[in-house]
Amino acid sequence: MDVLLVCDAGLERHEIEELPQLLERPDAVVWVDIPVCDQQALDVLSETFGFHPIAVRDCVERNHVSKVHIYPEYVFSVLHAPKVGKRGHVHYVELDQFVGRNYLVTVHGPLNPAVAPEVALLDTKTVIRRLEKHQLPMASPFELSYGIVSAMIRREADLIADLAKESGLLEQRVMLADDLEDPEAFLEELFQAWYALLAIRTIATHSSASYGRMARLVRFLPDAAPPLFADIADQFEVIQTMADGQREFLHGVIDFYQTRTSTHLTIAAEKSASTGVQQNEDMRRITAWVAIVAVPTAVTGFFGQNVPYPGFETNWGFMASTLIIIILALVLFIAFKRKGWL
Repeated sequence: MDVLLVCDAGLERHEIEELPQLLERPDAVVWVDIPVCDQQALDVLSETFGFHPIAVRDCVERNHVSKVHIYPEYVFSVLHAPKVGKRGHVHYVELDQFVGRNYLVTVHGPLNPAVAPEVALLDTKTVIRRLEKHQLPMASPFELSYGIVSAMIRREADLIADLAKESGLLEQRVMLADDLEDPEAFLEELFQAWYALLAIRTIATHSSASYGRMARLVRFLPDAAPPLFADIADQFEVIQTMADGQREFLHGVIDFYQTRTSTHLTIAAEKSASTGVQQNEDMRRITAWVAIVAVPTAVTGFFGQNVPYPGFETNWGFMASTLIIIILALVLFIAFKRKGWL
């Protein structure tokens, strides 16, 4: 747990035991950053600050949507930042904030075990570094909160830019490649990018609604605070619009790829059917000619027996067998011709 004092001299670090005295200082902003909400953190939230039990409970449990609770002396908010994990799964990295008149308390997590703990601290660490370098003057806890959330929004914008680049590469593969080695895996890549954009859009929508409500309803804010919260809400709306536009583009790529694949399959099926019809036609012709050719074989086989029969060893017997072959072959030829086999 980091206990920080933001004052004219810059950023000062203090021990947790000094927190009650620091909160009495009117000339500085007290910032308590809690990486993990353990028992010590619960004691600070409940006893030192006296926050509402429902708000403290929300810091311990995972929240799946953004929310804001407004109390007489402070405002409690829950925000999420997206983190793309394995197989395109988007983790919701939670940041809880208590913003009072002269203090800010940020609580990270709880985190999915698949997310590295340092991921949750990216935005607060960025602000701490800027304060240490005197690059980010802070006059109130509301400006401090504004700086942290703005850093979060910049990361979301960068993530959309990365997904836009990935979408462009996927679109090139669709347009330039006639055949892909693994169409199923490629389609999964498309849907993973589309899902990530959908998750970012959902997070931005919830966050924008929460900050819009804060700007409208919090009464104890100084005059400079409502415009800051309204600007945060507007920034989240911009993120939402960017994600929507990129998601629509990727949806068009998916539709085009699926349509082209379906068209190729249809053409292949038609060619296969045409080949099957031709093969059936050829088989009928072969069958017909085999039947016709079998006639002389059958007749000559019969007359070739070594037994006496009418016309045996006579000229007229030979002429009769030849005539029988011709007549039977002609009959079969006419029959197959009428059926369209020849």
